Amino acid sequence: MASRSASKDIITLKGSAAIVSEFFGYAANSILYNRGVYPEESFAKVKKYGLPMLLTQDEAVKTFLTNLTSQLSEWLEGGKLQRIVLVIMSKATSEVLERWNFSIITDGEVVEKGVVKEKSDKEIMREIQAIMRQVNSCISFLPCLDEPCIFDVLAYTDSDTTVPFTWMESDAKLIDNPQMVKLHSFDTKIHKVDTLVSYKVDDLDEQ
Repeated sequence: MASRSASKDIITLKGSAAIVSEFFGYAANSILYNRGVYPEESFAKVKKYGLPMLLTQDEAVKTFLTNLTSQLSEWLEGGKLQRIVLVIMSKATSEVLERWNFSIITDGEVVEKGVVKEKSDKEIMREIQAIMRQVNSCISFLPCLDEPCIFDVLAYTDSDTTVPFTWMESDAKLIDNPQMVKLHSFDTKIHKVDTLVSYKVDDLDEQ
């Protein structure tokens, strides 16, 4: 009788960094689309992670996100990246309305000794699918953003990290007494990514 076993794929540090940085690029696009930060018509549909995804066609945003994911990949390979936060703010007042928090736990042994891990690509994709589905359904639990908004990205790195001149020191852009919703996680066996969204509660909702 033939035996069957779930096949595992070899995951290297560089490969894991590529998976996580690419994930953030798609997640950022999905957040910007679903939260209406940019017009619906400025996005084009593609297929990724077995799901229909939307990518911005705005050249300035595309360039920003391409440069961002490239830098994140470098930091991830060095084991230097602790967290990425996509912040949505009021364009008029700069008040922070939402913080999409992606916390990253890195296997230090892999960074120090170069060992590889094993995990099925399909399993990683299923975990990422679950997060993307939650992002796509966020309008069901997040308040409506009824004003023009802008976004920023914060990177939390180790203190000894070399930071490009294009990055600036920033405050944490926190929200007073936010509501929080924990989303799914995914794990490459080298990088584990935990996702949480915190948001400002409308004054009317608190009454």
